[in-house]
Amino acid sequence: MSAPARPDHPARPEPTIRPASLGDLDALVALEHAAFATDRAERRAIRHAIRSATMDVLVALIDGDILVGAAVLERRRASRIARLASIAVAPNRGGLGLGGLLLEAAEGTARAHGCERLRLEVRGDNGAGIRLYERRGYTRFAIRPDYYEDGMEAWRYERSLA
Repeated sequence: MSAPARPDHPARPEPTIRPASLGDLDALVALEHAAFATDRAERRAIRHAIRSATMDVLVALIDGDILVGAAVLERRRASRIARLASIAVAPNRGGLGLGGLLLEAAEGTARAHGCERLRLEVRGDNGAGIRLYERRGYTRFAIRPDYYEDGMEAWRYERSLA
């Protein structure tokens, strides 16, 4: 049983995660611009991802309708390996555990589609992302130099979903 919220420590809103719809498009574009300085997905790419049969866009909401995070998962029909293309959390919502919740949801979605492994790339200078993935059992298996728009390298990670 959890302790009741104290007046000086208000309860954190409980986020919900669901598949994105086209109605989320404007909020997803705004999140993309708020969360990333470079390598942003364009509006048409986000729209394509929402409509795609081989991609899943998951959104994290608080208070029922405030979009505060998103994850994009890519799958190939002939592969048992899914790719986490992106996790974005609104800058003013850090520390709520949204990245971890979105990662868990993406893993569950990949499993539901029969995927056995999940791969991802993370900026070599993204300490928070690297810590999240390593704490969750992801293993770095490669480095891709000059991967991002600004020349930063990508660290490639993978985890079994079994």
